[in-house]
Amino acid sequence: MLEKRMDIERITVSLLCIFSGIILIYLAICGPLVLNILTYKTAETGIFQIMGQDLVNLFLLSSLLIGSGITLFLKKKIALFLIISHPLYLIYYVLSYTVGLEWSSPTLAGNSEKYTFYFLFILISAVITLLYALSIFPQTYKSSFKKKSLGVYSGFYILFLFLFSAMWLGEMSQVMNSGTTRAYEAVPTAFWLIRIFDLGFTIPLGFLSLYLLWTRPNETYAVQFLFYGFFLTMITAVNSMGWVMFFKQDPFFLLRDMSVFSGLWIIVFGGFIFVLRNYQQPAREN
Repeated sequence: MLEKRMDIERITVSLLCIFSGIILIYLAICGPLVLNILTYKTAETGIFQIMGQDLVNLFLLSSLLIGSGITLFLKKKIALFLIISHPLYLIYYVLSYTVGLEWSSPTLAGNSEKYTFYFLFILISAVITLLYALSIFPQTYKSSFKKKSLGVYSGFYILFLFLFSAMWLGEMSQVMNSGTTRAYEAVPTAFWLIRIFDLGFTIPLGFLSLYLLWTRPNETYAVQFLFYGFFLTMITAVNSMGWVMFFKQDPFFLLRDMSVFSGLWIIVFGGFIFVLRNYQQPAREN
């Protein structure tokens, strides 16, 4: 009975991942990146950022989703690592593409509300996949971190997280003191959503993952993989947004921001490889 229930759960999550991947491809093609029949109520700079994220969704995230669904259905071991890598990103994606739009603006136009149920499907699927992935991921791995190398990595990681925080806090302080800052008047809702989410979730998550590497490395491999899956996919999308803004000659593009995000991508990717190489197969329990 238990085995039958587990099979039903596995097949359900497999199908949710595959359908989410197909929907992600559909939304990216319908959006401003390709057909532009799905339009978003945001300013031009917001459209450029959506195009950059849709580019990543079209090629990277859809492949991760469909690949994780197929491998999970076929009971492949790699499915464990694939399905845990994308749920947090998808939750962030749906919130930014729905709640983060300028719905109260009388001058901007869009029709993305007609696609609400597609976004809801991805959001609900991501939450279910997240809970399922954490439940099946082995809880104990053997780590072999050396304090010296972990210390060097931690130093770079903390430095860039502080730079990231300072960048967003500086812009928020400008708004508090003067009422506006770069791109604020064009996309105020997106401005606050992104900065509150990053300062209240993404950055604390980064510090928490680092803390767990030092204090509970053997017990938190699933959490580390969840964190790094989110960081890698999100920072890749952010860099893609920046490059689209650069090539589209967006006046709100700043080389300073792009340098910080590029540095974060290098640190996060290097950290992911570093963490992977310092974990081995699950330790046997006595």
